[in-house]
Amino acid sequence: MVSSQRDSSKKLIIDSIHGDVRLKGCELEVIDTGSFQRLRHLKQLAMSQMAYPNATHTRFAHSIGVFAIMAKIINIAKTTGRIVLSRKQQEGLRLAALLHDIGHYPYSHLMERIDKVKLIQEQVDVPKKAEQTLDRSGTPYPEHDLVGTYIVTEQNDLIEALGGKKRAKVVANLFGPKRPTQSQRIFQLSKLVHSSLDMDRLDYLLRDSQATGVPYGQIDINYLLNNLKVSPSGMIGISEKAIPAAEQFLLARYFMHRTVYYHKTTFGMEEVCRQLLRRLRDQGKYKIPKDGKDIKRLVISKDLGTFTDAYVDQIIHKAVIDDDQVIQALARSIQRRQPPKLLKEVPVISTVEQVDGSHSGTIFRINCKHSLNNLANDFGIPLAQFILCETPPQRLEKRGPLVSAQEAMRKNWKEEEELIKVFVPDEEEPKSLVDIPYSLLSKYAGLFYQSFRLYVVYEGEDKDNIITELRDKVRDWDKP
Repeated sequence: MVSSQRDSSKKLIIDSIHGDVRLKGCELEVIDTGSFQRLRHLKQLAMSQMAYPNATHTRFAHSIGVFAIMAKIINIAKTTGRIVLSRKQQEGLRLAALLHDIGHYPYSHLMERIDKVKLIQEQVDVPKKAEQTLDRSGTPYPEHDLVGTYIVTEQNDLIEALGGKKRAKVVANLFGPKRPTQSQRIFQLSKLVHSSLDMDRLDYLLRDSQATGVPYGQIDINYLLNNLKVSPSGMIGISEKAIPAAEQFLLARYFMHRTVYYHKTTFGMEEVCRQLLRRLRDQGKYKIPKDGKDIKRLVISKDLGTFTDAYVDQIIHKAVIDDDQVIQALARSIQRRQPPKLLKEVPVISTVEQVDGSHSGTIFRINCKHSLNNLANDFGIPLAQFILCETPPQRLEKRGPLVSAQEAMRKNWKEEEELIKVFVPDEEEPKSLVDIPYSLLSKYAGLFYQSFRLYVVYEGEDKDNIITELRDKVRDWDKP
């Protein structure tokens, strides 16, 4: 909440994670815009409240949290002198932290990733039918950081609050996909907003852990922040003594993905919703934006404020009485909180080199491809009510390209941004954590975790018996 202080130059927000968060005049004006207030109506964890009832916190609260961490870093920089920042740089980083999630879609990443959804008929062997989904020839939905730059540079309330278009563009470049190129130092400082050890992840791990009641997201944030350093070339890293804290942070992120973000119920419900939205969009129903151009038109228009979780909720409400049987079933599953039944899960821990190789997950996917259509016919369940999906590969840390910081900036390589850097004795420039031989990450950075899953949406009176029989049929589909 915001305090009732009368001093318009500073306000105080009490945050459950970071305590007192003090705002300056421009920052308060940004928060008071309609464009920023929209974040109050976007859940941070999409549909996680289906599994964790208290996980209803918002992108608004998270954005305040990221701002609080950035403010703390800037205060540490002033005190220690390890990071030299001009007043304009400080202001820009504070605003970029505040606005970094301004471009999120309804239910966060759920709607953003519709283009990556594969419908079941696109994954299994089925006879060719006259009725096919519409051709997807339009531009894909842009990622939320790009949407954020559209909003910050085009919405008049934010432009006015930031002091004009020029400043709005500078702030947008600090968190958006078009990275600042005017100097190596600014390029590196922008990593405080998004990289492997960024303010975004530091906040959401703590906040999501508190909201869900899961302890795995607890990290030693103060120790990490107090051990940030900058090299002569502007590379940001941590002191060598903070390696255990960095490793624990990466492990926390890994375990939060396995237990919360990829929880079988949450992930299943979100995949059902993605499948529903993809089918509705392909059929041109309920005015769902058909491509990236439609998304851009929407977010720079006066209708931005309606682009909230309620936007998707209303679509689901309409789809419950749609004339398409499959669309009805998917919508009812979400509206009534009747998650798809997990028939088979195949967890895999393997090396990066084997991502597309032969392991139990790919064997399972191949067997589904060849046998799932017949299974659906045998049980009289529409094939489209089966959900075959896989969680994104989750790694502790990536191994980056062996290039200089300047080369990484020139080529704008995201891989370089993903690496935590460490200052070791007698070296001015930091090394990647994965390249330090006495780090846990040097041993396990090449491993990834992924889960292959098959769900079904089925609510017949004989549901329990049918689900049991289906599970028995697919039990050995991960075997050669």
